[in-house]
Amino acid sequence: MNQAAVRRIGRTLALVLPVVLVLSGTLAVAQVPWAMAPSESQVLASAADEGLNESTTSRSPAYIKLQDGLVEELRAQDPGVALTSLQRAVDRKPSLAAHCQDLAEVLGREAVLKYGSVERAQEFSRPVCDTSFASGVAESR
Repeated sequence: MNQAAVRRIGRTLALVLPVVLVLSGTLAVAQVPWAMAPSESQVLASAADEGLNESTTSRSPAYIKLQDGLVEELRAQDPGVALTSLQRAVDRKPSLAAHCQDLAEVLGREAVLKYGSVERAQEFSRPVCDTSFASGVAESR
């Protein structure tokens, strides 16, 4: 190959590569499921509307409503779905972080009740609210 051919290839790549990267990034973003399922959004919206914040006691109606919604989701589907909903709730309303560990522990205990085995429940463990889910599973021993 001569130098002119190498330059032509380099220029072509310099023009085409950014276009390909932008298009692939756009397509990747378009594939992400941005909207939550209706049940998740209803639970999260109701907890947020009722003013669950750091100064609220851990047994407020909003806390209980969120906890009940997460436990119901765990029972209907699996702990992974409920933990994802909990993480989304904390991401959407950072003041929930004060209650995240308690809620994750509750989900851990409920997972053991659902599966009847600590080992099976532990399979769903992930680092939502540190290791609180795993702590809840371990408390059930």
